[in-house]
Amino acid sequence: MAGGISIPGVTDKYKTNDLVEALMETERIPLKREQEQLEKYQSQQDAWRDVNQRMSSLRESVRSLYSFENPFSNKLTTSSDEAAVTADASRDADYGSFKIDVVQPATADRFLSGNVDKNMRVEAGLYTFKTGDKTVSFNWKGGKLSDFVTALNKRGTNIIKANIIGVTSKQRALLVESLKPGEENRLIFQDAALDFAKQIDMVTETTGEGAARLSSDVSSYKTPAPVDSGDAQNGMPAITKSGVTSDGSTITIPPRGGIEIPIPEEARKMPDGKIEFTIDASDTDDITDEINSGMTVQMESPGQIDYKGVTVINAQNETTLTIELTEPLVPVEDERFVFLKNSDGSEEQLPDSSIIKGDAGHTRIVIALNDHPDAVSIIIRNNNTGKTLAMSVPETYDAEKGVGFKPNHPIATASDAIIKYEGITITRPTNDIDDVIPDITLHLHEKTDKTATITVNPDKESAKDALITFVGMYNQVVAEMNILTSNKPEIVTELDYLTDDERDKAMEKLGMFQGDFTLTNGKSQLQRIVSSNYNYGHDADITMLNQIGISTNASGRSTGYNASQLRGYLEIDEKTLDSQLEQNLGQIKDLFGFDTDGDLIIDNGIGYLLDKQLSAWTQTGGIISTKNSALKSRIDSSNSKITKLQSQLDDKEAELKSKYSTMESTLNSLESQQTTISNWANSFNNNRK
Repeated sequence: MAGGISIPGVTDKYKTNDLVEALMETERIPLKREQEQLEKYQSQQDAWRDVNQRMSSLRESVRSLYSFENPFSNKLTTSSDEAAVTADASRDADYGSFKIDVVQPATADRFLSGNVDKNMRVEAGLYTFKTGDKTVSFNWKGGKLSDFVTALNKRGTNIIKANIIGVTSKQRALLVESLKPGEENRLIFQDAALDFAKQIDMVTETTGEGAARLSSDVSSYKTPAPVDSGDAQNGMPAITKSGVTSDGSTITIPPRGGIEIPIPEEARKMPDGKIEFTIDASDTDDITDEINSGMTVQMESPGQIDYKGVTVINAQNETTLTIELTEPLVPVEDERFVFLKNSDGSEEQLPDSSIIKGDAGHTRIVIALNDHPDAVSIIIRNNNTGKTLAMSVPETYDAEKGVGFKPNHPIATASDAIIKYEGITITRPTNDIDDVIPDITLHLHEKTDKTATITVNPDKESAKDALITFVGMYNQVVAEMNILTSNKPEIVTELDYLTDDERDKAMEKLGMFQGDFTLTNGKSQLQRIVSSNYNYGHDADITMLNQIGISTNASGRSTGYNASQLRGYLEIDEKTLDSQLEQNLGQIKDLFGFDTDGDLIIDNGIGYLLDKQLSAWTQTGGIISTKNSALKSRIDSSNSKITKLQSQLDDKEAELKSKYSTMESTLNSLESQQTTISNWANSFNNNRK
């Protein structure tokens, strides 16, 4: 017998592995059969998904042909001077033409600075820019001009824009422009922005008619009359102007300070009078801590009296008293600073529209005096015990007459658009005018040299494109149905628009559902809908799709047998289609969707019926959903069978290997015994000799 060592399960001296594998191949036949069935189910599921995708696309196409947004109602506008004026027409606009003269388009402020050093720095401060009712305000920490421009543009999106222009290798100019045209959107510089604009020779401050600053002299102010707020605390200092200071541009109001600033008579008489100022609130030591500690506090102002133009001011009380508090004072926080005093002595709080809040406690106040005809003074009342108010000196101006400065190097200044329509001169603050001609929006670009004519026509091209898209998607659905229900290769090869990969995939699906009449019946339903007659009115001339050049033989290429044409694909006679779109656009619209019972809801037509038919296929719980649901159940069942069969095969293979391993071990043992006996016999014979 052969020598060497044979280890069962490691060496394969007796070819038992081959024997086991041969036996397992037979055992695997049910598993392979089930795996092939699973692949078939999965391929069918993918095929139904493709059908669903094709039908969904077709459904969207046909819905667009009869819905409210159908292309047959689109309007197309043309202008005889498109460089000066163009227009958009809504679906409800009337056909026809009209004449427009653009006297001037609306413009926005565009201000250029003088020449500045390219390395100039912009000082720190609060920079505020306004245009119309929009405000851009930010605290700048100081830095290069380029960084300042970046910061401004970041915050001024759709409101204001700045650019640096290279004048020479060492000098630059700054361009600041409003992005909103119209006189009501003038560009206004405030706070540090105004100082900066004057510094770089962009603007010059002017007095202007009615423009003026109110007095910054604290002695001209009064202490506001006390107001019973209902939550007064015993021992809390009264509001007083004592401690209020002014450096000529900023009025500082300490905790529990207040002032009453009279509004000049001339400001109240302005046609469009405005008062503007800013207030910055900052934290300070809370005075209640000092009061609660028992320290002395100064008595309030003794007041004054006015009589016949003579003012008598009482002397300050020289006595210093210690206020005995029954309960500790509670700090007060109040964001209501500004009030208006009326001629009858009553007070009113400013509306939210007059209060523009910024960052870090910054507030801008804009008072439209026309909204407060009885106002005679402004009251600033700092009820807070731990905040100091820094207030700019109020400025008054007539919004109709200017904003207190003029540009030194204007590229353009804000102005309203002026047009003439039907002999009427019309002004608007914008270049997009939608309230002059019904359902028409005018877009002004520049002045017209002569009267421009705007014409509104039907948009036949968009209607044609929509019909071509519909035919293409319809044919793709029919092609998919043909491929799945027939095993003829020419069905695929005649589709010359397919790529090589698409053609290979189509060949794999060829005849997949040949015995399934669902698709065959569905195709017949689609063909019936597109070939039927639709009589939507007694005066209807276009009642069939073939009348507008769309049919299964629209090209007229053959009068004999043509298998391709019998497969149900639609063709387009473009010449006929163009002619019918030109002459019968409204009737083509009705062909795809019309109302039969007068309830203003479309309930018939090619588009409506195709949509209804396709919905039965593609909707949740529809035909395709049901098919895929059934396939999913089969796939799940098949996966379970495969798992079970695989487990059985693993057990069977382990059993066979165990048995053959035992057999190998037995054979090895017998072979070993035989070798031992042979060796003993040989030794015995040798000894006898």
